[in-house]
Amino acid sequence: MTSPIDPFTTAVELAAAVRRKEVSPVEVADCYLRRMDELDPRLNAFCHRADDDVRKAAADAADVVARAASPDDLPPFHGVPLPVKDLLDVAGWPTTYGSAGADRTPAAASDPVVRRFVDAGFVLLGKTTTSEFGALPFTESEALGISRNPWDPDRTPGGSSSGAGAAVAAGMAPIAHAEDGGGSIRIPASCNGLVGLKPTRGLVARATVAGEGLATSGVITRSVADTAAALDVLVRHDPAAWWSPPTPRESFAAATAADARAGLRIGVLTDSPVAGIDVDPACTAAVDLTLRTLESAGHRIVDARLPLPSTDEFVGAFTTLWNVGGAGIPLPDPHRIEPHNRALRDAARSTDSWAYAEAVTKTQQLSRRVVEGFIAGFDLLITPTMACLPPPIGAWRAGTEDDPPGALRNSYPMGVFTSLFNVTGQPAISLPVHHDLATGLPVGVQIVAAPWREDLLLQVGHLLEQALLWNDRHPPLS
Repeated sequence: MTSPIDPFTTAVELAAAVRRKEVSPVEVADCYLRRMDELDPRLNAFCHRADDDVRKAAADAADVVARAASPDDLPPFHGVPLPVKDLLDVAGWPTTYGSAGADRTPAAASDPVVRRFVDAGFVLLGKTTTSEFGALPFTESEALGISRNPWDPDRTPGGSSSGAGAAVAAGMAPIAHAEDGGGSIRIPASCNGLVGLKPTRGLVARATVAGEGLATSGVITRSVADTAAALDVLVRHDPAAWWSPPTPRESFAAATAADARAGLRIGVLTDSPVAGIDVDPACTAAVDLTLRTLESAGHRIVDARLPLPSTDEFVGAFTTLWNVGGAGIPLPDPHRIEPHNRALRDAARSTDSWAYAEAVTKTQQLSRRVVEGFIAGFDLLITPTMACLPPPIGAWRAGTEDDPPGALRNSYPMGVFTSLFNVTGQPAISLPVHHDLATGLPVGVQIVAAPWREDLLLQVGHLLEQALLWNDRHPPLS
């Protein structure tokens, strides 16, 4: 790689260039800060900039490179910028949770996920926008404004990791932290033409278990290799965590380089798991393209059906857990919470602890039924990531003046395929396999594996990446 820096260079390649002393961490940071100056006024991907902190961390990283006896002494992502979604604490920076009602006092300590990023050598590049409490799959809020899609600024970049998706797609960051409680890594990956993997429940330990285990941390990237290498950083046994598996013996990056065994059983789900939601033809076209590519590589499409829960069972149990998404967040001005989240909080407060515990049990029962059926029938399942193309800005508002919870129901087409696998806890990845010819918008496909089989997702993702060559596609506003 030669200077000037290509802002669309992958994070793994950037780290290698830093180790070879072909580029300085200071030059890398300055490149992305300039991109943020140029593009973020239109896209609103960042809600907190700390440029002085970024430049100091980059300068410190450059000093470490100069003193290192060997490139092998440097951590894997040394000098690579990475922004953090504004749901996790970063020491010295405020955490708004996307809410005008939140405390703006700088955090005293960083979340363990953030500390793992820093230990891996990342330079923290500010904080990215999110919907309030991560409750909706877009950011259009009183606190943080409207985040826009670089493929079409009149459309959402998805969410709730809205800023993360927009920042990576537009070349304002090479990689970004994201969180996923109902699709919030995979949805913005699909909307922005990126790679987004939701790990198995419990694989990535945070300071606390979020959403009864529905939510997890991960990254949004441009390449499967970046996703795998970042997972190697994030997956570390944490003895203080509520639950945390042992650190895997084999690296995810090494697993990605291996070929998936021939003849994998590939299942298909293109009808909405929730009744009454139509699926856009562009989303099923992405599935068809994926299936053709995998069949040509020797894998086998099977007719087995996933044992889906009924709509009432699934929505009832999931919503009861979702209603408490803002619990535990310090809110000195709770009256400034957005109307849909006030409605969710009211619904949560009207639910007694017995009913809540029953909903937790129900989600576990539904999960067991689905996962047992999955393991019996498939190695992998292919679905659309979303049932729709990225919606226009403001599309979610229909009817919400009289019915604030309608904001969540209006979002179902974005999250109907992803949220099921937050309940089951299975790993799932969105890959940017397709573009809609009529709109030019990216369309993702979701691939789901059995719990703890991220290796299969990464291997098949790498195969599709090599076959479909999406890395050179960049949005117009970039």
